[in-house]
Amino acid sequence: MATSCTQRPTLQSNSTALNHFMEKLMTKIFCFYDEQSLIDVTFKFANSTAVIPAHRLILAAASPYFANLFNGEQGNNPVIEINDIDSDIFERLIAFCYTGQTLITVNNVGAMVKAAIVLQLDDAITSCVDYLMTHIGEYTLQAVYTLERETQCELLKQKIIEYEIQNFMEISQSNEFLNFDVERMQRLLESDNLNIAREEDAYDAIKRWFNYDVPARQEQLPVLIACLRLIHFDDDFLFTHIEPLPGCELLAYKALLWTSKPEVRTKINVRFTKPRAISGTNSVEKTIIAVCSSINPKLLQYNKAEDKWEEYASLKYKCQWYRTILKDDDLLFIGGNKKGESLNIVRSWNIRNKNWQNLPAMNQARDEHCVVELDGKIYAIGGSEGNKTLSSVER
Repeated sequence: MATSCTQRPTLQSNSTALNHFMEKLMTKIFCFYDEQSLIDVTFKFANSTAVIPAHRLILAAASPYFANLFNGEQGNNPVIEINDIDSDIFERLIAFCYTGQTLITVNNVGAMVKAAIVLQLDDAITSCVDYLMTHIGEYTLQAVYTLERETQCELLKQKIIEYEIQNFMEISQSNEFLNFDVERMQRLLESDNLNIAREEDAYDAIKRWFNYDVPARQEQLPVLIACLRLIHFDDDFLFTHIEPLPGCELLAYKALLWTSKPEVRTKINVRFTKPRAISGTNSVEKTIIAVCSSINPKLLQYNKAEDKWEEYASLKYKCQWYRTILKDDDLLFIGGNKKGESLNIVRSWNIRNKNWQNLPAMNQARDEHCVVELDGKIYAIGGSEGNKTLSSVER
């Protein structure tokens, strides 16, 4: 039983000292393991002459599997036989219990995942899955799908879904994609973060999947088409591509009604009305953003589907008479006037990550000027400084 002196410590105010203590402690424990000192359990294997010594307390603390094993019928045996894990893989995972890391390779990662699941080493599972997803080209996507089916590992399943969403254009052209079940397809197509250049890409992927087995998938097709952002297609696309699909006539009709008659939208059930957060690197679609120039300006974004302006962001910029210009994904705020003083400052606000950045100042302080872009260069033209009218230009 723990005494008042051995109760679990609360977080210390001196975290540096605590971290130093823990580092020294774990280093010493690993030295005991490396030197096979104070060993109190040894593992052997049915099909190998290898033996692996360890410390019960360390393994039990690292994994519920070992805690249950040592509290079970074999708990007091000095030698315990392992039958379902390769000795080399087992040794690597025992080392993980001491250090929190181990050597993972393309050749052993599949076996490592399976063994880590058996041994209930969650951190080792995470390390293996992270390795898999960063080496998916070497391990192959097909092998990852096979491993996920064999292990039913929830973390691996989630990471694969994230990978599919991010790499949808590539995935949708693979042979594995043709065998996705409808639930997997639906999960991908519902995602607002599906990485496509245009909504038509998602439609093309559905058609490829559907045409692979038309008789078996005919009833499932409307479920997937309903996951598209239908109201963002033009009328011609809805008439020529969506309406002719079996079971999709009503979906096309609702989308057409939504876009043509705003007054009846409250009576129409459309699943997705907002566009996806389509990747800026792939997108060829445009949106309109308006800057309401004032102290602490607002940015408005035009919602094409609902034919109205919506607030995109509210900025803290306590100047007036500044000028703005969009350069790639950066909205530049150039010059301006603050409390009667003209400014030469230049600041940039990224429209995607919404972060500010200071840029090199202009040579001339100016407000009420003009800014233009020509051949990739930005020019500040004219304006005024105090009561003086400026006729200079700088870039």
